[in-house]
Amino acid sequence: MVIGGLEKLTLLDYPEHLAAIIFTQGCNFRCHYCYNPLLVLPREGKNEKNKKEKDPSNILLEDLFLFLEERFGRLEGVVVTGGEPTLHPDLPDFIKRIKAIGYLVKLDTNGTNPDMLAGLIKDGLIDYIAMDIKAPLNRYEEIVSASVNCKNLEKSVKIIMDSGLPYEFRTTVVPGLLAADDFEAMGQLIKGAKKWYLQNFKSDTDLVDGEFREKSGYTAKEMAKFAAIGKKYVSLCEVRG
Repeated sequence: MVIGGLEKLTLLDYPEHLAAIIFTQGCNFRCHYCYNPLLVLPREGKNEKNKKEKDPSNILLEDLFLFLEERFGRLEGVVVTGGEPTLHPDLPDFIKRIKAIGYLVKLDTNGTNPDMLAGLIKDGLIDYIAMDIKAPLNRYEEIVSASVNCKNLEKSVKIIMDSGLPYEFRTTVVPGLLAADDFEAMGQLIKGAKKWYLQNFKSDTDLVDGEFREKSGYTAKEMAKFAAIGKKYVSLCEVRG
């Protein structure tokens, strides 16, 4: 497991729990608007000026687990995010060590590895799941700038919704990439789901595609319109951030 970063405390990323966030390195998507370029491209991250940045990973696993052991009791959960955590074949063993300390574990995933996801659920290794819905299936490759097996995305959606675990779906909304009609199609993909959060695009940081830096987001009124579309398909659809 290659660790790209650690946030020692979050009040927001694991609903109703104080948690730490562990960032894994590497991703199979290249979303233009991703604000973790050095996790997506860990050996050759680039900022908006297309300059190579030093690989930020300097966290040893033993140091990480020492931190988690020392904070247990004050922290309740650990969010494992990325990058894309399910790319790492040793993810189950990594989470087992976290669970052995006593933590709840939330997994953030893009849904491209349903077999890994199913195994983690079967073995009781995760307690909360968040899956990103990037676009309608027919536009996925355009939005994520990578080859995508959409059948795997559909499998992951079903696995999550049938898991019996708390979960949420999330979509980052970027002007020029997603419009109102896209929310109808995405709603169909996760129809009957419990929670779907729409996240405002963040442009005031380094991004995978520097051309998106400082790009204006949708207005609150426009975001509310998209959430209203989402509410036709899921129990709860809200704007977050």
